[in-house]
Amino acid sequence: MNETQHIASAFDRDLEAVQAMIMKMGGLVEAAILDSVISLEKRDPQLAQDVRRGDRVIDTMEERITEEVARVIALRAPMGSDLRTVLSVMKISGNLERIGDYAKNIAKRSKVLVEMPQVGGATSAVRRMARDVEAMLKDALDAYIQRDTSLAEDVRERDLEVDQMYNALFREILTHMMEDPRNITSCMHLHFIAKNIERMGDHVTTIAEQVIYLVTGELPDDERPKGDRSSFVTSPAE
Repeated sequence: MNETQHIASAFDRDLEAVQAMIMKMGGLVEAAILDSVISLEKRDPQLAQDVRRGDRVIDTMEERITEEVARVIALRAPMGSDLRTVLSVMKISGNLERIGDYAKNIAKRSKVLVEMPQVGGATSAVRRMARDVEAMLKDALDAYIQRDTSLAEDVRERDLEVDQMYNALFREILTHMMEDPRNITSCMHLHFIAKNIERMGDHVTTIAEQVIYLVTGELPDDERPKGDRSSFVTSPAE
């Protein structure tokens, strides 16, 4: 093996290692999404606490991936498609970390909502919305591993469905608030949870767009379809 082949082989090993970290981080984030809404639906404060603790692991993994990407760039000086791959890894890990933050926020509010009366069927709607986002994330990560731009584009388009679910849930929450002022506090928390899930969908869509960039060298030039038309106050990730 000559020196060039050796460097290429070392880069491939580095890349495999960091991509394995991305997939492990993605699995933790998928679980955090589902567990956060299960803790809400089943009124399980212990599961909510587990999600909040798990977010520290996700944050640590994002830091490790960033450090590894910096090391690979410094040692291997990748170019062209190799550089796109390394940069995409860092971008994807950053979006996964943000999704984990939103799951943590949902868990925080779920713990509060345990002490309050349930509001109609809003919790079930939140669960369906979260499951759709989790499925989108799984497909986005599969698209990344398989370098599948068609699957990535499908994920990108499905974000519109999440926005539409959010809008329907938003209207339902407003109805509950108007029908009974005692529901206002619970409904405020439910709205913030729904908004966090909608924003998760945005970050998943960004991951899908990174897959397209990785394969083609260009980000999609058409504006992604958006269906969020609510004007209700929103909260940032905490």
